[in-house]
Formats: sequence, C-alpha cells, structure tokens
Amino acid sequence: MIRESFEKYKNWRRLAVADPDLIAELCGMLPEDTEPDSVVPEELSAECAEKIESAFASELSFGTAGLRGVIGAGTDRMNIYTVARTSQGIADYIKAHYAAPDRKVAVSYDSRIKSELFARTAASVFAANGIKCYIFNRLMPTPCLSFAVRYYGCSAGVMITASHNPSKYNGYKVYGSDGCQITGDACDEILSALSGIDYFFGVKNRPFKDCFAEGIVEFVSEEAIDAYIAAVKKESLIGDAAIDRNIAIVYSPLHGTGLEPVTRILKESGFGNITVVKEQEEPDGNFTTCPYPNPEIREALSIGLEYADRLGAELMLATDPDADRVGIAIKTAGGHKLLTGNEVGVLLTDWICRRRIDTGRMPANPTIVKTIVTTDLADRVAESYGVRVVNVLTGFKYIGDVIASLEAVGHPESYILGFEESYGYLSGSYVRDKDAVDASLLICEMFAHYRALGMSLLDRLEEIYGRFGYSLNTQHSYYFEGLDGKERMSAITAGIRKGTEEIAGRKVLRALDYLTGIDGLPASDVVKFTLEGGCTLCIRPSGTEPKVKAYISVSAPDRETAGRIEAEIAAAVAGIMKA
Repeated sequence: MIRESFEKYKNWRRLAVADPDLIAELCGMLPEDTEPDSVVPEELSAECAEKIESAFASELSFGTAGLRGVIGAGTDRMNIYTVARTSQGIADYIKAHYAAPDRKVAVSYDSRIKSELFARTAASVFAANGIKCYIFNRLMPTPCLSFAVRYYGCSAGVMITASHNPSKYNGYKVYGSDGCQITGDACDEILSALSGIDYFFGVKNRPFKDCFAEGIVEFVSEEAIDAYIAAVKKESLIGDAAIDRNIAIVYSPLHGTGLEPVTRILKESGFGNITVVKEQEEPDGNFTTCPYPNPEIREALSIGLEYADRLGAELMLATDPDADRVGIAIKTAGGHKLLTGNEVGVLLTDWICRRRIDTGRMPANPTIVKTIVTTDLADRVAESYGVRVVNVLTGFKYIGDVIASLEAVGHPESYILGFEESYGYLSGSYVRDKDAVDASLLICEMFAHYRALGMSLLDRLEEIYGRFGYSLNTQHSYYFEGLDGKERMSAITAGIRKGTEEIAGRKVLRALDYLTGIDGLPASDVVKFTLEGGCTLCIRPSGTEPKVKAYISVSAPDRETAGRIEAEIAAAVAGIMKA
C-alpha cells in the first residue's frame, strides 16, 4: 500500500503547485531536502509513511453529504484539487442532463479556512465548462444558497462548509435544482463520473477574474438576498400583533455566517434589543473562542452565556458557522438553561400548530416532518392537533424531499415544520434545508408570545410533559480515528445487527434495520431498537466524521426515573462500542 500511496505523493509533488500551503505540506512529508525520486517507499520512517498513507491511501469520499474532510494536501483531504475535480464531475452531470440555457449553478461559502478560495475554484471550473455561475460576494449561510438555487433557476448549487466540525475541516455540499441536497441517482452518477477524472489533467479551469470579467460568473444580487429575507418574514406567526418585542437577546454567530441575516431579520421584525457577542462577531476560520463551533455543546456558547448572565438577557441564541442550526438558552432563577434540539422542536411543534389554528392559518392536511432519531414526543403533540407526522432518515435532505413531493402535487402549504434533534428547523418551503435565520425568528416570536401570557418556554414544556409524559432524549458519540476506523465502525454495527435480544436488561421488543429499506425510505446504515418500558435506542455511523452515534429516548413518569434508565442504557452501549 505504501508504494502506491508514494507514487501518488510524487505526482502531487510535481503538479500541485497552485497553492503554496500545499507545496509546503507536501515537502514536509519527507525529511528536509529529500528528493522523492531518491526514496525507497518501504524504507520510509514510520512517521513519514503515516503522513503519506493518511493523505493518499484513499480518496475523500463523495456521498449524499458531498465532501467533508481535513484541509490539506492529498487525495483524502480538502484542497483546491479535490474541490476542482468534484466540480468537474458536477459540471459533467449538469451538461448531461440540462440544455445549455439551463446550465446554471449557485455557489456560497462560510467562514472556514480556504472557504472563499474553494468557492472561487468551483466557480472557475463551472465557468470553464460553459456553465453560468452565481457566487455570493461575501460569506452567506447554507439556507441562502438553497434559496439562490431556486431564485435563479439553477440546475445545481454548491455550499462550501463543514458545518459545525472543528477548524481543521472544510466541506462541499451539493444541491439539486430543487434547492435540496442531492440524493440517490444524482449522487451515484456524480460519483461514477468522478472515478474517471484525473486531479490535474481531467479538469477544465480558467482564472476566476477572467470568468468574472466575461460575465459567465457574476455575484448574487442584493435583490436575491432581499427576497430571501422577505421569504423568511412571511413565516412570522405574530405579524403586527401588539406584544412586547423588547426582550433582551444575546446573539452569537460563533465566528460564522449568521451575523448579517440573523440580526437583520430580528431587527426588521421588531426585536431590536440585541447584543452581539463581540468576541465571536467576526468571521474566523480558526474558531479561536470555540474550537468546536457546535451550538449543541455548552462550551461553544460559554462566552455568550457570560454575556447573558452579566446583562440579564432573557434569551440567548447561537448559530453554527453556516447558520443552518441554532441553539438557545433561556433565563431562569438559577441561571441560563440550554434547551436541547428535541425540546425546542417539541415547543415549536406545539406553538406552530396552536398558533396556526388560532389565526386561521392551518392548511388542509397539515404535515410535520422529522427524523427517525428525533423525539417521538413531537409525534404525540402534533397528532393531538390533527397534524400528520412523517418520519424520515437522518439528514435534512430527506425532509426536503417530502417538501418537494408536497409541492409536486400542488400543496407545498401543507408543510408547516420540519426539524431534527441536532438543532435544525424549517417552517416553510421557500428553501429546502434547515434555516437558523427562520428558526431564530420563530423562537423569538414564540418566546415573546408566551411571555405576554405570563409564561416561560419551560413553563409550556412542563405543561406538555404533564399531558403526554416526561421524555428524555440524549445522544452519545463514539470516535474511531485512524486508518482502520471505518473497518472498526463497520464491525461494530454489523455485530449489533446479529440478533440483539436485550440491552441493559431490557428486552428488545422490535428491531428496525434500515439497511434493508423500511417504510419506503432509502436503505441506510441505521438500526433502531424499541425496548420494554417505553425506551428506544437508535445507532448509526456518522456520514461526515469517524464516529458512531447512539440516540437514546426514554419515556418515564419523572426526570429522576428517566435519568436512571438512560444511564443504564448508555453504559450498555458504551460497553458494546469498546468490544
């Protein structure tokens, strides 16, 4: 294996000369002043061999999430060559399926290291292939990209982001003409095309400045951005209602893309008492104040929580780098409490249903869409309002597919909410991905609405528990780093499938293996167990990181009982992962 990887390495040493950072990294894989042609691969030191194997033994995999990987030199890294090659594959797909007038692509990017460079690289490849490209002139969130695809009638879209991953990562999300992340046949066809494209000689490319000067690349217009903001405003369920909108809000974009659109939508909707976390206001691909910029993690919100405590703010919001997810904390007598994605999803389910009924805006055959790893409490709440719930695989693209299917039969208005436990929410069909701008507006409106009634969000959550029972939902991640990480993950998930009869002393009442395709859903490497006592356990490998995720859901009479049961199941799962 090292000989094959070393041949690839030597090829990159000769040809990867367009990015000085890559040249320096490639040279650093061998001892100083060592010429590659003088090296016998099998005699490399363990350290040098590991660097070369890690970068070249495999290719960065392309899937339904596009690309995501560590930034650096090599075929298994995010760099201008892997980005250009992928863009060529997408260009080939577009030319095979769309007539020349319809060959258009929208491109956006977040604040990550090299994001703008990668975005312009992609735009240059599309332009060199005769495909019109609309690129944002500044960083903009994922939902803005999804909107731009439909606004310009594009055949595809690309978002350069690695979402909430650590700073060493970047990624490349691919969207179809419907503004939804690609799935199924499109993904398979692009993957097949990539196998025949050489990193250096199989890619058409031209200088970005030349493409821009000729007009085949142009910036997304301010009118398009205004149209996106207007579409989000239409999702308001408060409108001009006379309620106090002067709630004290602390907001952090976590060094990402959310600053402009989130503060704009809130201020234009009357929520003007906003304090932005200064330390996290500016874009920073190193995420120096929050090494893991994930609003699910309390540490990422620590500076914002300090602001909220110091200022006595009633509500704190934080969006992830590409602003498609939002986390919140609310003021309590004991300090600010973070709400989970499941809790916020249940609250939004309840509030949107109730508010639409009260205002006469509930459509015929209303539908809420959620993922199979998201709390079942939302199903019970929605059904109490007569709202249909559709459960889909993990990934908002599957929620987008349901929106598209409703639109195809002429009833996009039937969709009233989609959400997943990982803090992603969307209440309208104007985009096809989760939208933290929309969610921030809804959360602030919901907060103000209940405050006008003399209630907090926690008060309303307790009322829901009182009616439907207490629900505890947790997620645990188990990492499998290294070259053999994928094999170890596969072995563990394969073992779980082999007739598991009990977990933590609780009998398995039902086991759903989604790898075979269930309820019309695509095949997916997910197993969900229903255990006696009202518990579920869902296990799936991550599609973007070397880890296996376990989702535990416990229904119990009270918090103490639920916590004890959850701990027992979590301990059993941890044992399985170490086996």
